[in-house]
Amino acid sequence: MKKGNVLILAIAATALLGGSAWLYAKKTGGHEEKKTSLRIGVLLYRGDDTFIGTLRNSMEQAAKEYEKETGVRVTLDVRDAKRNQLTQNSQAERMIDLGCDVLCVNMVDRSAASGVIDQAMESDIPIVFFNREPVEEDLERWEKACYVGTPAEEAGRLQGGIVLDAWKKDPAALDKNGDGILQYVMLEGEPGHQDALLRTEYSVKTLMTAGVTTEKLDNYNADWQRGLATVRMQQWLEEFGERIELVLANNDDMALGAIDACLEAGMTQEEMPFIVGVDATPPALEALAEGTLQGTVRNDAAGQAQGILDLTCALLDGEDPVKTVGLEDGHYLWLTYTTVTRENLPDAET
Repeated sequence: MKKGNVLILAIAATALLGGSAWLYAKKTGGHEEKKTSLRIGVLLYRGDDTFIGTLRNSMEQAAKEYEKETGVRVTLDVRDAKRNQLTQNSQAERMIDLGCDVLCVNMVDRSAASGVIDQAMESDIPIVFFNREPVEEDLERWEKACYVGTPAEEAGRLQGGIVLDAWKKDPAALDKNGDGILQYVMLEGEPGHQDALLRTEYSVKTLMTAGVTTEKLDNYNADWQRGLATVRMQQWLEEFGERIELVLANNDDMALGAIDACLEAGMTQEEMPFIVGVDATPPALEALAEGTLQGTVRNDAAGQAQGILDLTCALLDGEDPVKTVGLEDGHYLWLTYTTVTRENLPDAET
């Protein structure tokens, strides 16, 4: 932002993904001059991640709706770090050099956010992190650094709740060997990743707290990837066979990988274990409708995209985002998860 320029954003209610659109202008020489373009640098940790792809599409749709409402051209300059933090650091520097008005960053390494924040602070460019929560101490270093996302432990609780509801309804449908114990395997995300750790912990804790006796047969870090999950599930089927009654997957892609392995093994839907995921991606909703996936937890991509734009409005306008968008603790905009099963699938698809 150049000295002497005052950025003004007028927020008006619109149908932008059910939220708001904003008008971006600057005031010079005592009169308001409408800005004709807005450039947002979007840095992704991995462009081929299914959920991140869904979120990117939601951001692009939001930008199109904004352009229709205001006539201001929005450029989303999207860069893929391909899981390399050094690459992402260089991309952030490049976005700043190109004159981006705000940075929106999906960190490769959540513990490395301080370097990106330093770059943004030096140029006084607001930065909105999303999906991968930086370390709290890093966010607190600067008032224009914020995070949009969903609490990982809640995803675990809701995923465990899907299994618990099915257990209460018909225990025999899950406990196929009739021993009163729910044998499971766990497909975990990236090693050490906060979401993977908390989703793993709270999904099982929800069942145990409710009095369900569980037995973990094995766990594996499939790194959020469908292909790796397929290979591991094939190995588990050979090792444990019908003993596997439940597959808990930290995300939908890994749940779909487990389904792929079961189908390749010739299993019918009735023979397959109870498989649940997280994210409610379009492919997962298709599997849910087909009956191979039993449930998922909706990670609100459209809501996150809207939250990112709302925060952009508040930060560029110099307003207090705590008051304008409900920011918590000065840095966090939390969205809620919801469970998706075949019973409420029509609502989830709308």
